[in-house]
Amino acid sequence: MTNYNLVIENLIKSNNDQINFISLDKIENENDFNNYLQFPNNDKPNYLTWSNVSNHVDTYNFNIAMEDLRAKRNNLLAETDFHALSDNTMSADMTTYRQSLRDITNGLTTKAQVDAVTWPTKPGA
Repeated sequence: MTNYNLVIENLIKSNNDQINFISLDKIENENDFNNYLQFPNNDKPNYLTWSNVSNHVDTYNFNIAMEDLRAKRNNLLAETDFHALSDNTMSADMTTYRQSLRDITNGLTTKAQVDAVTWPTKPGA
């Protein structure tokens, strides 16, 4: 199931509408979208527009990308947690690295920005 299918299904469920689905492998444009759904009495709900669905898909894709980014960031932080123990003195480079990891999500608003993130280099690597 594509992200478009998931978003459309969730929009329909959240509005408690009864709409029949026609199975398509992938929706890529407004024509596919219009052919994907059959509306009772050809009465298409106002919320089911190509623009609305596309915006929801963009948000969905961004949220998934951010979840993946945060998971990777959290793993990289966990790998260096021992440097932050009270009986260790953390180097300035490690402090900067860890802060860069914590700040990596700042200002990201699109999936393209998430995909273009440059990861900081771990000191001593």
